[in-house]
Amino acid sequence: MPVLSDTQIRELVHIEPFASNEKRPGVVSFGVSSYGYDVRVGTKFKIFTNATSGGTAVVDPKNFTNDLFVTIDTAVTGRDHIIIPPNSFALAETVEEIHVPRDILAICVGKSTYARCGIIVNVTPLEPEWRGKVTIEISNTTPLPAKIYANEGIAQMVFLKADRVCSISYADKKGKYQDQAGLTLPMVDGIRVDGITVDGITALAPNSASSTPCCSSRVPAGAH
Repeated sequence: MPVLSDTQIRELVHIEPFASNEKRPGVVSFGVSSYGYDVRVGTKFKIFTNATSGGTAVVDPKNFTNDLFVTIDTAVTGRDHIIIPPNSFALAETVEEIHVPRDILAICVGKSTYARCGIIVNVTPLEPEWRGKVTIEISNTTPLPAKIYANEGIAQMVFLKADRVCSISYADKKGKYQDQAGLTLPMVDGIRVDGITVDGITALAPNSASSTPCCSSRVPAGAH
């Protein structure tokens, strides 16, 4: 599976907004690169906390509850960053919306700038004909609080072009994360959790009104 070059990415992959490869002093780099595209992290974050409404906090992908995180939007706080507490992580969304062609698979890797600070980014592959803004997981593996800068580079997408077109794409199987408009929480087919139902699948809404506000007293120490 050959890797797409910068010119091929421009021609074959829908990325909006699309940014050129240029130096931006004081900014974590983003935009198209020689053989990839560096995406930006948006302004909305969900930072995990071990403070809950009662009982023992457990992260369960089949029963993901609102009291496991606090929601922060830097567009509301007026800051250019958020802080992830030590040994914790946050969910976020990309600025860019990506449409993956049917014969292409996208792999996400972290950026060196953050990796050298002990900050790890994890995104599962973007399957053929997947569309939407990407939900990304950002882990702070250090014993110290870590800054993440909104609207700046966070990860690189590498696009692989297949020799053959797949028989069933993500769109064909009506994947549950198709056309996500922003940060989307875990969903499991056939299991009801607190939230909304879409095409027979229930999940937490990306911007649920029940999300903890940024001014909540449950914001972890140092989270902005």
